[in-house]
Order: sequence, then structure tokens, then C-alpha cells
Amino acid sequence: MWDVRTTDVFDGWFTDLDEDSQVEVIAKVNLLKVLGPQLARPHADTLKGARHANLKELRADTARQVLRIAFAFDPERTAILLLGGNKAGVNQKRFYRQLIEQADELFDRHLAELKAKRKAKEH
Repeated sequence: MWDVRTTDVFDGWFTDLDEDSQVEVIAKVNLLKVLGPQLARPHADTLKGARHANLKELRADTARQVLRIAFAFDPERTAILLLGGNKAGVNQKRFYRQLIEQADELFDRHLAELKAKRKAKEH
């Protein structure tokens, strides 16, 4: 099983989802835990245009929502669920541009925190 962690941004988004959406997201996260980086379409895909080449999206659909969760595996081989969004009924280019921009920033922050923890352990 792969380790999966979340950001506060993801947690806030997930909490606001309706129950059906939460169930669907949990199912996709469970697939990620089992398959790790091997999880592919239709459940996951690479986010093109990101600064981090390993930035991907989990794809979860419900009757009313088209949910996308940006995630990446960090150097410790942990999947970090960065943030989520609903792309139903919105401009696709704008949706992905904003999702990727925010995900890159959140992953930068996560990597900086990992680096700081490693430095603290060295001293």
C-alpha cells in the first residue's frame, strides 16, 4: 500500500463535498493507495503544463460533478493530495490553468517543508 497524505487546502475542499462525491473521491484515493504511480486513465492522468513533471490528477465523476484532484508523489514516495475542484460547467482551460498553478505552489511548499525537516534532523 502506498502512503497518501493531504494538504489543508484539499481537506477543506473535501469536507465541503456532498456525500456521493466524498464516496467517489474515497474510492479513487483507495485505488491510488493500491496502485500508486501505476494508476492510469481513466482514474488518473498527467497534468500537462505543470512545473512539476510528476503532477497528476485523480479523476472522479458523479451524476452532477466532474471532480479533479491534483496530486504528486514526493521524494519520500508519498502521494500528496494537493487540492480538488469541479470542472463541470466551467471553462476547461481556465479550470486547468488555475488548478495547475495552485497545485505547483502547494507542492513547492510541501517540498520546502520536507527539505526543512531533513535539515533539522541533520543538526
